[in-house]
Amino acid sequence: MAELTYRDAVARGIAQEMARDPDVVFLGEDIGKPGGVFKATVGLYEQFGPLRVRDTPISEQAILGAAMGAAMTGLKPIAEIMFSDFLAVCFDYIANEIPKTRYMSNGQLKCPLVVRTANGAGSRFGAQHSQSVENWAMMIPGLKVVAPSTPRDVIGLLAAAVRDPDPVIFFEHKSLYATKGEVEDGEIVDTLGTAKILRPGAHATILALALMVPRALAAAERLSAEFGIEAEVIDLRSLVPLDTRTILGSVSRTHRLFTVEENPRLCGWGAEIVSIVADEGFYDLDGPPVRITTPHIPLPAADVLEDMVLPTVERIVDRVRKSLEA
Repeated sequence: MAELTYRDAVARGIAQEMARDPDVVFLGEDIGKPGGVFKATVGLYEQFGPLRVRDTPISEQAILGAAMGAAMTGLKPIAEIMFSDFLAVCFDYIANEIPKTRYMSNGQLKCPLVVRTANGAGSRFGAQHSQSVENWAMMIPGLKVVAPSTPRDVIGLLAAAVRDPDPVIFFEHKSLYATKGEVEDGEIVDTLGTAKILRPGAHATILALALMVPRALAAAERLSAEFGIEAEVIDLRSLVPLDTRTILGSVSRTHRLFTVEENPRLCGWGAEIVSIVADEGFYDLDGPPVRITTPHIPLPAADVLEDMVLPTVERIVDRVRKSLEA
């Protein structure tokens, strides 16, 4: 057992899969000798060499075009798009090409690739480098969407993503890179589409993803200590596939649902989950589901303003308490 940072877990997860399978290759901007702009790929170039760890030009379209071609011809590429906001630059590959390869070839071609990208706010990068865009990806048929919150889950879910026969968008949260967690020794492989109940509770279900997971856990502890409210906290980990069984099972026990979403409110992932619960678990609810989100605005770069718009521990506590007391 070792304590790793989230960023070191990224490098360990990639190294685990590259050592296991010679068909796994890695490409992106500054991922080689520089070790990545967030220092999440340090040591990979030295371990696996320039043929398997390839720095690319500053062109998101070139990165995903090369990755798609490599995947279609037998390799298993991991492609890095430096900031998730830049998925917009290569969105034709994300929306029209990569996820439709298997379908349009009648199964003759597969596209087993992973697109890693740094997602989310909290680092004062402003409106074009701080967005939380997992809802962009989850709306596209054919893509799997993953967003880990802990170093251990980074390794296990990345391994599952690399071994999956279909394309996966792997969102790493920029504000989690420096966080630490215990990680067991040896190979770690998880399962896509499985949520984790991190804290059991009887009075409310709180769903969270990535950076919002530690905030939801902290809020749950405060709700318990200050108000006697025991909230069940679930780390979704994966949006596609979505672990609806765990979500609905929790709501059937607690009878109240709260989502904590960093993405903007309009068309956020929580809206889809609320719709599912309304369809399949309506009679388990004792009150309307509540979404705690970022407003539908461009993200400010100023620290005070950015902190103001993101869901905070205080806002989660306040919304849950007031909703349950109403």
